[in-house]
Amino acid sequence: MANNTIFDDVFRTMIEKMPELTIPLINEVFGTDYPADIPIIQLRNEHQTKNGERIKDSSLQIGNKLYHIECQSTEDPDMVIRMVEYDFMVALENIQKKDGEYYMEFPASCVLYLRGKNEAKTLKLNLLIADGTRVVYQVPVVRAETFTLDDIFQKKLIFLLPYYIIRYEKSKDSLEENNEVLQGMLEEYKEIESYLEQELLDQGKEKAYRDLIELISRIADYIFADREKIKEGIGDIMGGNVLELESDRLIKEGMERGLCAVIETYRENHFSEEKLKKQLMEKFELTETEALKYMKKY
Repeated sequence: MANNTIFDDVFRTMIEKMPELTIPLINEVFGTDYPADIPIIQLRNEHQTKNGERIKDSSLQIGNKLYHIECQSTEDPDMVIRMVEYDFMVALENIQKKDGEYYMEFPASCVLYLRGKNEAKTLKLNLLIADGTRVVYQVPVVRAETFTLDDIFQKKLIFLLPYYIIRYEKSKDSLEENNEVLQGMLEEYKEIESYLEQELLDQGKEKAYRDLIELISRIADYIFADREKIKEGIGDIMGGNVLELESDRLIKEGMERGLCAVIETYRENHFSEEKLKKQLMEKFELTETEALKYMKKY
């Protein structure tokens, strides 16, 4: 992920690889009550503007409802123009015809601002139709910095956790110079790590846990690129607890016992090395290199 687009890259990674994390966010913004395991359909996320610019958005479908979330690192006075353009494209792609008439429904959209605490809760734009009709287009605004850590935990807004560190970017000097301030921030990250363990790791979602830890670490490394002491402190917390699980150990031991048994059978029956390699690859889903490594080891 390129550093100059780190925030957007992390956003797209979560949208595409962990779309289930958007459910609590959607519930929070739109007042819905979707269960955590509701099926999500990811729609086409690339469009072309009238100027030929290729733009990406994040369009999702839950049931028969379309949703569109945009991530913006800083305030953009023209964001509402971009939003109405994106939403029109999404609506046009999903146009329906009922009883001989066309219906074009805009998605439920919102903008996620990563920085700032501006009080404006919506973006608005007046659509003036030729017959004099005026339609007020508006989308809600979510400001990540307004959510405390307790808010995030209680509302299960895991989607916001990679961006939590941004609120500390203006405190680099005090964090580096004042150990008490630094320890206060690190205590929060201990809470975050513990929360992710409970919500993901303890629920058998090890991949999601590891992925979130990595995304959190990547943004922290970007924010504090020139502050080794701070990076190391966060790294020790977020990187030090991704240990081999007991289930991992048992699976590994069971596989190695199985490998030994197959290789022992090979010795007793004088199978060819090529036949043994093929058997190991098929039985244990190994690559050729891995199979040869185990043959050499045992």
